[in-house]
This record gives sequence, structure tokens and C-alpha cells, in this order.
Amino acid sequence: QVQLVESGGGLVQPGGSLRLSCVASGRTFSPYFMGWFRQAPGKEREFVSAIKWSGGSVYYEDSVKVRFTISRNSAKNTLYLRMNSLKPEDTGVYYCAAARGPNGSMKTPVEYDYWGQGAQVTVSS
Repeated sequence: QVQLVESGGGLVQPGGSLRLSCVASGRTFSPYFMGWFRQAPGKEREFVSAIKWSGGSVYYEDSVKVRFTISRNSAKNTLYLRMNSLKPEDTGVYYCAAARGPNGSMKTPVEYDYWGQGAQVTVSS
């Protein structure tokens, strides 16, 4: 069984930065893709960014493309999301997710098999 644990959320002013981390544990952890999703109150969970674990191809939702950077450290089984120039509309619970195999675009929640518990990110002055 794979477990994902996020950390690094918090309260930040508009224009500020945060880095989220997601540590994966499990007997043999070798995902096909890992991604970040977020969910604002009253809204559906939405795609933020994803990375192909082997090879490192990255994908972003348009509104975060020049502000967020996804990366991973395979040796540490850790996924990161560096978030710069944060805006109030970035507020939400951020979830990391892992997919065992290719399921499509890798930009929808149903394509992922494992989820973390979420980290709250609040952007407010």
C-alpha cells in the first residue's frame, strides 16, 4: 500500500511563496505519474500540475503555468510544488496523488490511485 503525506501549507500574503512537499512510502513505490490537485470550498477538485515520474515531463494548469514549479526527488520518493506569486484564488486544500499507470490525460482525479490527506493553502492579506 502506498501512503502519501503532504506538508508545507500555510497562510501567505498575496505575492508570497510556499513550497509543498509530498513524501511517498510503500513497499515498492514506482508511480507512472504524480500530480497536485487543489480544492477550494464549494468547488470540485481541480488539476494543478503533474510530472511523469520516469523522465520528468511536466504539465501545468494554465493559470499556474508561470508561477508554479513541480519537481521530484526519486531517491527520496518526494514530490514538490513550488508556488510563487500566490493569489487569493490559489487558496484551497492541495492534494498530492500518484497513478500506477497511464489512464489518459493524467489531469483528472479519477486517473489517480493514491491520495494524500491534503494541505491547506490560504492566500490572504
